Amino acid sequence: MASYLKKKFEKKNGVFSFDINDTNTKKVTEFYKTTPFPNYKEDDNKQTILEKGNKNILARQFKKFIGYQKKILEVGCGTGQLSIFFSINTNNEIVGLDPTIDSLKLAKNFADNNDLKNIELVNADIFDDVLVDNYFDFIWCNGVLHHTKDPKLAFDILSKSLKSNGYILLGLYNKIGRIRTILRKYLSKIFGKKLLYILDPTLKNLKVSKEERDAWIQDQYFHPIESLHTLDEILSWFKKNNIDFINSIPSCDFEFSQDYEDLFEKKAVGTLYSRILNQISMIFNKFGSDGGLFIVIGKKKN
Repeated sequence: MASYLKKKFEKKNGVFSFDINDTNTKKVTEFYKTTPFPNYKEDDNKQTILEKGNKNILARQFKKFIGYQKKILEVGCGTGQLSIFFSINTNNEIVGLDPTIDSLKLAKNFADNNDLKNIELVNADIFDDVLVDNYFDFIWCNGVLHHTKDPKLAFDILSKSLKSNGYILLGLYNKIGRIRTILRKYLSKIFGKKLLYILDPTLKNLKVSKEERDAWIQDQYFHPIESLHTLDEILSWFKKNNIDFINSIPSCDFEFSQDYEDLFEKKAVGTLYSRILNQISMIFNKFGSDGGLFIVIGKKKN
């Protein structure tokens, strides 16, 4: 049994697999079974995954901050491309958790074909609480919990597996910042999906295949489960789970120019008014045009 698992799991085709029984989770697994996101290209290899990962400034800075000989969990890893990016050229222990076995099979196939030994994959539901407490140095959970039946409970469960002084990066759809995407979603239901290619600035700039664009549209606009959240809501989650606020995107304070280089340096939590104002500003900037995702980083106290 892997040291990070609470109980013995059966390994099927190289993936630790648990039964998925929850109705809501099954809806999500069926969704991603039909449209795996992101999918692999035939010519993908370690170099192309490194290039993709390094283009994502958040992922690049996270990997740089992690360093070496650490234990990292990616929650909702999907096809595992980010977990694989974190594993390449490091001696870190990477664990990717996801409820969709079809996506994990793609990740496992890529890892095997590219001789990646420091990544393991777990097919399980967050709510089954399968991970041991106080194990991981870093948890990456970006764009995942808002697709679960109870995001707060999911966060409570995941927080237990974070070590003292360990960091968690959480990304969720913002209740204010996602307004533009929600508006486009309803307009597309009236006038058709083709309208999204005109109205969505991110979609217009995606240099990928039609299949990948379609998968992105499904993920952004037609996911079966979606919830919206605020900075103050996440701060309350942190407080309950003994996690200290470190930083956020957008900023919690009146700090409008943010430097990704110091993403993991502690910043001021600001006031209710500064947090509301910065979330409103998402509507008019790149955060809002890209779907209204906001990031909050925390560090577990001793």
